[in-house]
Amino acid sequence: MSVVSISMPEALLERIDEFAEKHGYSGRSEVVREGTRTLFEEFQEQHIEGQKHMCTVTVVFEYCQPAVQERLTRVRHEYDAIVSATTHTHVQDQYCMELYVLEGATEALSGFVNSVRAVPNVQAVDYSIASLGDAHIDQRIKS
Repeated sequence: MSVVSISMPEALLERIDEFAEKHGYSGRSEVVREGTRTLFEEFQEQHIEGQKHMCTVTVVFEYCQPAVQERLTRVRHEYDAIVSATTHTHVQDQYCMELYVLEGATEALSGFVNSVRAVPNVQAVDYSIASLGDAHIDQRIKS
């Protein structure tokens, strides 16, 4: 393995050291390698375009927001062909969480995620995608 030298602000170096210790990494190099791999995977869109994937989408919004719930239901029905499952739960008596399981082409998954992000008053949208064709796990969709 090659050894390289990089420059970075002291504050970032401290964050890397804290992260490595907290998450059980052997040191800075392992954290930087993992971060670099993740960054490359995120931008290697050509590997995922046009392929079928599984995707989970988590949506969080404040409790008792019927307008949000209605809009999410409309999005869910608009993308019915790729939605395999949904579940709704309450978190800390303050938030609702919708979990969607999707299966389809990258373009359709991206459309679903972007439509959910466009719903007003949604607190957070997170997703994870895994290829059905190969081992490209946790690719990110360009939005």
